[in-house]
Amino acid sequence: MVQAGLVLEGGGMRGVYTAGVLEYFLENDLSFPYLIGVSAGACMAASYLSKQKGRNKKVNIELVSHPKYLSFNNYLRYRQLFGMDFLFDEIPNKIVPYDFEAFRNSGSSFVVGTTDIETGEPVYFNEWETSNDLLTAIRASSSLPFIAPVVEFKQRKLMDGGISDSVPLKKAEQDGYQKNVVILTKNSGFQKKKPSGSWVLKKAYKEYPKLIEVLLQRYEIYNATQEYLLEQERKGNVFIIRPSEQLRVGRIERNPKKLENLYQLGINDAKRIYINLQKWLKS
Repeated sequence: MVQAGLVLEGGGMRGVYTAGVLEYFLENDLSFPYLIGVSAGACMAASYLSKQKGRNKKVNIELVSHPKYLSFNNYLRYRQLFGMDFLFDEIPNKIVPYDFEAFRNSGSSFVVGTTDIETGEPVYFNEWETSNDLLTAIRASSSLPFIAPVVEFKQRKLMDGGISDSVPLKKAEQDGYQKNVVILTKNSGFQKKKPSGSWVLKKAYKEYPKLIEVLLQRYEIYNATQEYLLEQERKGNVFIIRPSEQLRVGRIERNPKKLENLYQLGINDAKRIYINLQKWLKS
C-alpha cells in the first residue's frame, strides 16, 4: 500500500470517469491507506475499497436505463430525480450486492464528505462513524439540491458534500496526508460561474439560510480550490488525474454509450499516466 492519500471529486454521472480510473487501479493492485470522497466520488470509492471489480460499471452504466435509477417520473412521484432508495438500498442489498465485509477489511481509512444544511459547513464521517450505516452516509453526500431530499444522519440534516467542499484536499492534509492523488471529473481550466436565479434557492430552502449562502458562494469556493490544487501540484504535493478529452457527459446523463465512453476514458487516462504516477508515489 502506497503512502499517499486519494481524494475524489463528485460530479454526478461524470463520476463514471473516476470509476474507470479506479478500475485500472484495482486491476493493478494499487491501494491507498486513506481515501476521501464526496458525492459520486464517495460512491465510486466504496466499490474500489471492497475490491469488487466491474461493480461500478454495472451499477452506474448497465443499470442507468432502469426507470428507478434516473427519471422524471421519479421526480414527479417522489420529488427526487435519482431513485435514492433504488440506488442506496435495492441495488447494494439485492441487485448488485455490496461486499461490506471486504470493505471493513480493506485496511484503508475512508472519509465521506457531506454538507450540514443548517450550518452550511462541511461535515466528514470516517469509517468508524459509518461502519454500521455506510450507505446512509454516502446517500447524504450524494443528495443534490433540488433533485434529492435532505438526509438525516447522526443528528444532522445533510446534503451533497460537493456543496461546501467539492475537492476535499485540505481535509486530507488535516488528517495527516501531505501527499495526495486527486481525481477530478472536469477538464483542465474549468471554472464555475456565479449562479443566477438566487430567488429560486431562497424560495426552495428558505428554512436554511446558511445553505443558501454557501450555494451562492459555491463558485468562489470551487474556483479557489482549483487554484490551491494547482499550487500544490506545482510543489509536487499533488498528482492530478482529470479527463484528457472534452467532456460530453453532464451531471445528469442516461445515455449508456456516452457513459461507457467516459468510463473507458478513465481507464485509458489511468493507463497513460500510470508509470509517472508510480514514480511520483515513490519519490
